[in-house]
Amino acid sequence: MEFLTEYAGFLARTVTVLVAILVVLAAIAVLRGRNRRVASGHLDVRKLNDFYKGLRERLEHSVLDKAHLKAARKAEAKAEKRAKKAAERKPRVFVLDFDGDIKASATDHLRHEVTALLSMATDKDEVVVRLESGGGMVHSYGLASSQLARIRDAGVPLTVCVDKIAASGGYMMACIGQKILAAPFSIIGSIGVVAQLPNVHRLLKKHDIDFEVLTAGEYKRTLTVFGENTEKGRQKFQEDLETTHELFKGFVSRYRPQLNMPEIATGEVWLGMAALEKQLVDELRTSDEYLAERAKEAELFHLHFAARKTLQERVGLAASVAIDRVLLNWWNRLSQQRFWQ
Repeated sequence: MEFLTEYAGFLARTVTVLVAILVVLAAIAVLRGRNRRVASGHLDVRKLNDFYKGLRERLEHSVLDKAHLKAARKAEAKAEKRAKKAAERKPRVFVLDFDGDIKASATDHLRHEVTALLSMATDKDEVVVRLESGGGMVHSYGLASSQLARIRDAGVPLTVCVDKIAASGGYMMACIGQKILAAPFSIIGSIGVVAQLPNVHRLLKKHDIDFEVLTAGEYKRTLTVFGENTEKGRQKFQEDLETTHELFKGFVSRYRPQLNMPEIATGEVWLGMAALEKQLVDELRTSDEYLAERAKEAELFHLHFAARKTLQERVGLAASVAIDRVLLNWWNRLSQQRFWQ
């Protein structure tokens, strides 16, 4: 009898745990479906003038004595009063950040940021994009570039700042700006196309393992990982790369016709100082320097679209980003190690 009582208690606890798990899973499913139906995120807007002002005031408070600090505050108040009397709207500068991975995942929020700013930006304003990317998938960076093209097509001045790297797909985006500012030792260029894949056909053949690929269409599959690659397939694959390269060069030429395309479309990269000589960039300057200067005469607003994600999406995204970073770091080390010190 005592055994049955203990068993019943154990069974009740087990059922309770299972029911709780099912309730949690059901709630997650409901929330996931709701997230798909409602707005997918929100736009965060931060005024950068307040940030720069806070830096200056903190330094003044630490360095100046009370008399000089009071004089500085009084002069600042007079300047603000004169600006209000002038009743002239300061130009606005909308600042966007794009930190590109292999899949250009940042496009997911860039598209909404561009849509938001174009709802009120005019040709008297400016958009500054702080861009960092070593490139990645052609179609992904093609879409990202199209988002920046929307700004230029709308007649809003576009400035692209590169502090570290804008190569391959990253330069595809950067070239759209009317002005490209680059740090002296940033990496610029890589106007080329690359594709590579392993082939283990001989290994499979050695162990008497057959692998068959069935296709409908002569070039549905040109090169494979497991099957035997043919010279005809290699030739077609190379032709596709050359076609993509020509489209890439045409895209860059459209926005920067001053470039000597045969000279710079070799897939090479250059440091900022050399890139300036080749007209790949327009000026050597960091984004910090440029924005701090613009803050003196314009209102700066940093825009960031924050997407709402479910628990499963956040976990999956974290894993995906980690893998992308490992692959991108590996690729950068292989292709740019000659620039290390």
